[in-house]
Amino acid sequence: MFNRNQCLRQLAAITSISLVAGCGVLSSGSSDDKGPIVVGTTSAPSTLDPAASWDGSWELFRNIYQTLLSYPSGATTPQPDAAESCKFTDTANRTYRCILRADMKFSDGDTLDARAVKHSIDRIRKINVSGGPAGLLGSLDRVQVLGTHEIVFHLNKSDATFPFVLATPAMSIVDPDDYPADALRKDGKVFGSGPYSLKSYEDGKEAELVRNDHYKGFAQLRNDAVTIRYFQSSAPMVQALKDKKIDVTLRGLAASDVVSLQSHASQQGLELVEGAGIEISYLVFNPKDPWARKVAVRKAVAQIVDRAAIAHKVYKDTVDPLYSMVPKGLAGHTTGFFDDFGEPSSSKARKLLLEAGITGHVPLTLWYTTDRYGSETRPEFEELKQQLEDSGLFKVTLKGRPWKTYEAGYRKGEYPVFGRGWFPDFPDAENFIAPFVGEQNALGTPYPSPKITDTLLPESRRESDRGAVVKEFEEAQQILVDDARLLPLWQGKQYLAASEEIAGVEQALDPSTIMMMWELSRKTSW
Repeated sequence: MFNRNQCLRQLAAITSISLVAGCGVLSSGSSDDKGPIVVGTTSAPSTLDPAASWDGSWELFRNIYQTLLSYPSGATTPQPDAAESCKFTDTANRTYRCILRADMKFSDGDTLDARAVKHSIDRIRKINVSGGPAGLLGSLDRVQVLGTHEIVFHLNKSDATFPFVLATPAMSIVDPDDYPADALRKDGKVFGSGPYSLKSYEDGKEAELVRNDHYKGFAQLRNDAVTIRYFQSSAPMVQALKDKKIDVTLRGLAASDVVSLQSHASQQGLELVEGAGIEISYLVFNPKDPWARKVAVRKAVAQIVDRAAIAHKVYKDTVDPLYSMVPKGLAGHTTGFFDDFGEPSSSKARKLLLEAGITGHVPLTLWYTTDRYGSETRPEFEELKQQLEDSGLFKVTLKGRPWKTYEAGYRKGEYPVFGRGWFPDFPDAENFIAPFVGEQNALGTPYPSPKITDTLLPESRRESDRGAVVKEFEEAQQILVDDARLLPLWQGKQYLAASEEIAGVEQALDPSTIMMMWELSRKTSW
């Protein structure tokens, strides 16, 4: 495993801003006397099939499916979960072997064996959903089954990050009898082997999770049931928390609600938990668009955008300006966009356009999702529009769609410029570069960059000590700055609000800030 615990421990640590003076309470091991713990979020799944998802659907997957490796509370490197043990068996990091736990079963009682693991990984690549998780498996050559419990992954190149890939919810193990090898499952049902079974699911509204009695893994459930409710925006979610209709908010708190809770939560019987965050927000330029394809246009936008104004005016300083695709706190972070472009400047942007022979107003359409990244998304894009138009160089049209149709649109290449957020697959600089480059990537927009994909990333993957590959990541980031096809905007912090009756919130986030619902419990009195 990687020798980078020191930097990641800082990231994974959750700092609780407790606004309630709690005394005389103990956490119960499993208390369900008031019904399921109810979690609210603005991040609804786009699919229930792991082979189709490289997005926030993982929030649900982590709790209802199981992966060979995962993150116990407090861990910063993957540990065996469905597996009893996993390790590289060669010094080149090209052969990875896992042994399954004995007597594993899916929630419907079917056997989970090595064949099921191979089926689950192989179908991701065979189905090959555009913008889907197949891009995570670029280093995988083949999966070999040895008996009922042993799986060997043969890689086509050295890849020290492969254990982290196996720990992502995209690699969830599914039942071969229920999930076709060459097509996505369409019936809306789930049979996983995670800590919970999916009792019921209403798309975009609610997921009911109940304890999976067949589960075998490291998770120790501190509750018997969790209900996840999906909200369109922060305000109704926070109101539901105040009205005790939900117990915890997971993702999507608006900046104004965070500021209000920082001042008033204690009077409302609530607490606010702040965690270190490595979520990022960025713009994507589509090279098929006649204007976005021009490097001078992209660099002019980069020269104008005022990240500090966005962070302060829109997000009330609950996010930090970001000048690199790799966020602060990870080895390899740089400030490349600030180093090259400096402070926002309309005159410098005008010069860039004139040197490229562009004299009139540049028409750009900026797309955003209306229901994915929180209530500030629209105001953020309105601020971007104003900044670009105030320069006198751009004429901007804003358009928004709900996530499901928005995601389908960018995968088809419909948008000239569009906004994306990124919650990492795993906390390493690699995961803020590799998913966005190459012919097949998480954006559905091909981004050939041979120097990154053929040289820098392969070099970094030979090294298990991730602190030793800073040079490669710095060079890769400079290429991204020079191309300006991806424009980082801000780096988020993680805020969760909870009723004072709920324990375990601080322990419930893994290093990728995905909530482990099993850590939540109700407090009981002395």
